[in-house]
Amino acid sequence: MSESSYSNELPVGRPPAAKLTATLRRLGIDTYQEAVIYMPSDCDVCRSEGFESQSRIEVRLKGRSITATLNAVTQALLGEGEASLSESAWRSLGAREGDVIELAHAAPLESLGYIRAKVYGRRLDQVGMDAIVGDIVAGRYSDLHLSAFITAGADDRLDADETIALTRAMVAVGDRLHWPSPIVVDKHCVGGLPGNRTTLILVPIVAACGLTIPKTSSRAITSPAGTADTMETLAPVNLGIPAIRKVVERTGGCIVWGGAVRLSPADDVLIRVERPLDLDSEGQLVASVMSKKAAAGSTHVVIDLPVGPTAKVRSAAAAEKLIARLTIVGEAMGIHTRCILSDGTQPVGRGIGPSLEARDVLSVLRRDHGAPQDLRDRSLRLAGEILEMANKAPTGGGYAMAAEVLDSGRAWAKFHEICEAQGGLRTPEVARNHRPITATHAGHVAAIDNRLLSRIAKLAGAPSDPTAGVELHTPLGTLVERGQPLYTVHSDAPGELAYAMEYVGDHSNVITIGE
Repeated sequence: MSESSYSNELPVGRPPAAKLTATLRRLGIDTYQEAVIYMPSDCDVCRSEGFESQSRIEVRLKGRSITATLNAVTQALLGEGEASLSESAWRSLGAREGDVIELAHAAPLESLGYIRAKVYGRRLDQVGMDAIVGDIVAGRYSDLHLSAFITAGADDRLDADETIALTRAMVAVGDRLHWPSPIVVDKHCVGGLPGNRTTLILVPIVAACGLTIPKTSSRAITSPAGTADTMETLAPVNLGIPAIRKVVERTGGCIVWGGAVRLSPADDVLIRVERPLDLDSEGQLVASVMSKKAAAGSTHVVIDLPVGPTAKVRSAAAAEKLIARLTIVGEAMGIHTRCILSDGTQPVGRGIGPSLEARDVLSVLRRDHGAPQDLRDRSLRLAGEILEMANKAPTGGGYAMAAEVLDSGRAWAKFHEICEAQGGLRTPEVARNHRPITATHAGHVAAIDNRLLSRIAKLAGAPSDPTAGVELHTPLGTLVERGQPLYTVHSDAPGELAYAMEYVGDHSNVITIGE
């Protein structure tokens, strides 16, 4: 057998237990965060060990190990004795082309017993949650296992105590940031509202007032832009913990991508599977939010809950229920939590998509004439709530203090300082192709479907194309004439623009015009 072949080496003095090895060949397959191993279906190891597609295999290399799902391939892709890994698995193992990996059957997952118990109606205690989350972060769960856990906790199947246990388990398996300041503030929005980029305005306002606000944000998964995607058009966001510390020590705040650090790493894994399932789990949503705030070292958090028919939270009753759960879990984690209901009936600002949203942010920070007033007002309200929570402003005086910081130019100066500390401020790029969508008749804008607008922006290429997206011209109540532009679709690629326009042609209810 050649050097590149699988080999069975029998340890001296032990029962015949084969040591299985394979030589790595890189195929460059991106499965996002899923660890996958690729092997020929008719190779010696698959035949001798009974491995078949979807088998779980432990892969070891240089002291590291992962559990990967087997995908069988043809000999044309991989030769005898060769294996490949998904890009996520390559990164996890620190593997290189030609490395020799060791293979073994994955150990039985004892924590699955807790999930089965939950499926049959039993409650999960801290021990069970710790076991499940520990195995998730260790990469021992396949997507099928993750789906079972998510489904078992969907809707209202996680009570308050279970949500607290899940939050604590998610914090325990990751890194934690600690700050010398006794008050560390943060802000979160539960999402579902396009263009709601208040974070990029709020952080410099709050930091300019002398508070510590280390903001870790998400990239888009199913939306046209996450906060980190928008910020990345203006400054680098892929910073590690040492770099984050330096930025915050220098400026008082940061706006970085949370995925670059291991703060509540289980959450990123769960979100990857939860979003395609489109299951509403209040307990997992609350655990996701509060675990990341606790891991970031936050002591005071303001949470924005937009309420609207096409937002994530669709009624005041649902919002009140969510507020109660967020508050209970916040108290259990030692975090002062204040939840704010806001209008979720239409997008915030004009831009939907990374560069378009960044342009809105810059226009507000620079106090440009014609800057989106709704984005300004929402940012000032949330910043004011933080200033009052942290006793920087008297009750009822936070909005005025935040407005003074913005109008004086101090917020813009602080934002520039934060961007420079993160690697340098840059100008958002502009798409090369644009197509306006016009009104078919005169009237007033009576309704805007947030989800359809987001879908159009994604079909145009956002967020992978940061210049792509939708620019809204007519917010609710606007009087329009026949032929007047309602919104413009932006894209750098003509093909993606055509794809988005085909969708627009099939959906006439994106913006409803009343009499």
